[in-house]
Amino acid sequence: MNTSDNVVEMHSISKGFNGVSVLKDVSFDVRKGEVHALAGGNGAGKSTLMKILQGVYQADEGEILIGGQPVAIKSIQDAKAAGIGMVFQEFSLVPSLTVAQNIFLASEPLSAGGLIDDRAAVRRAKEIFADMEVNVDPRAEVSRLGTAYWQLTEIAKALSQDAQVLIMDEPTASLARHESEALFELIDRLKQRGISIIYISHRMDEVYRLADRITILRDGRRLLTDALTDVTPGQIVEGIVGKKIEGQMAYRARDHVAHDGPPLLEVHGLNAGRRVRDVSFALRPGEILGLAGLMGSGRTELARVLFGIDRLDSGEVLIRGKKTNLASPQQAIDAGVALIPEDRRAQGLILDHSVRDNLLLPLLGQLRRGPLLDSAKGKELSSSLIKKFAVKVAHPHRPVRLLSGGNQQKVVIAKWLGTDPDILILDEPTAGVDIGTKSEILDMIRELANAGKAVIVISSEYPELLAVSDRVLVLKDGTVIRDIPRSDIADEEYLQLAVQGV
Repeated sequence: MNTSDNVVEMHSISKGFNGVSVLKDVSFDVRKGEVHALAGGNGAGKSTLMKILQGVYQADEGEILIGGQPVAIKSIQDAKAAGIGMVFQEFSLVPSLTVAQNIFLASEPLSAGGLIDDRAAVRRAKEIFADMEVNVDPRAEVSRLGTAYWQLTEIAKALSQDAQVLIMDEPTASLARHESEALFELIDRLKQRGISIIYISHRMDEVYRLADRITILRDGRRLLTDALTDVTPGQIVEGIVGKKIEGQMAYRARDHVAHDGPPLLEVHGLNAGRRVRDVSFALRPGEILGLAGLMGSGRTELARVLFGIDRLDSGEVLIRGKKTNLASPQQAIDAGVALIPEDRRAQGLILDHSVRDNLLLPLLGQLRRGPLLDSAKGKELSSSLIKKFAVKVAHPHRPVRLLSGGNQQKVVIAKWLGTDPDILILDEPTAGVDIGTKSEILDMIRELANAGKAVIVISSEYPELLAVSDRVLVLKDGTVIRDIPRSDIADEEYLQLAVQGV
């Protein structure tokens, strides 16, 4: 390891939890002014390694050097003092506070009288944003801003603490394409200023767009560290997954759709709030319908209406030809509808409950034995779901928050498929999961459709949407502007133009 330009060095790091080894003799370094990609499957040890650098965990073995000097990072405060900042995939902002208040939370500038000086906070926030060359109003309440501004606020928060190394964990997971490109340009500017960035992402196009080097972890060990110019995308994917993955992102024409049969789901003239306006479509058994559109186009809002979360102002929904009232999630479940939500942590899981409890939540009706629940049946049912969906967990009683992102997503999918729905809606089902888990989820979607289910897939990842969809609805401002058969979509660029309204 050439240490001359390294701002961070981690040597022979090992870490275990409850006797289970998570990191095994891992070394990692970051050079001044470089973007170093950190890749690996869910559960490979990426988050644990970065949490050790952040002071959330302490290594069982190994050492950390900052600027060539050994340091003890035993807390987040120690990491900040060492110039390490982190931009989390799940935002850590307080929505009810302003941008400036979030940036200086717990480090507020004080007036001569010892009171919090909000004017100074606003002034300093403006200086940080000017230095970042972005336009954000420090006085704006965070809850009123879009996701891209949350991301910029997180970065400004780290830079306000003089961070020289930024850890970015899936920073584009919640961003639209034009917002992602603006973030990439900001990363380029930060790099030119000599700030080093550790970039965690499962998206190969982003890695090749930004990174100078890449380190791949697999099963808690470092598999390789190499320059991006010396490694191919295929080698990276094979390194992450442990095998070659071919054909998963290619569309496979299927003959399972009952084109001439009656629709399983029909919606006519749906209106709900400002984001669902006069939406109509039909969905047949065995069909996969993709929903495409920019952020704010109404895709998620449509899914929420169909699952009974948001109130329907007008229009009607028919399931198997019968008008159905979907005024609540329970009514939707009873009608055979299930929703895999966009945000698994906030909407799909109870993080402090066990994996088993989360899996069984929608299935409690199946476990009733008089006034009690059949615990033996629950144990059997949860174990079968864990096995069927290959959820990697040491024990079903472990809190679900301790699982990797991909395994958390598998729990969300498994618990709803356990209800055996006829109509399945998946909102960004592969967000923040590794390429191997992504491949498994896409194959699962195809298998469900082949079994006669009607499937709606919402995704900002156009290659994935095109890989599984038989038809694509393009939404804009809450309205369907195009209904395109998959056979008419030549490539990703065609869909991109359709989404832009060209």
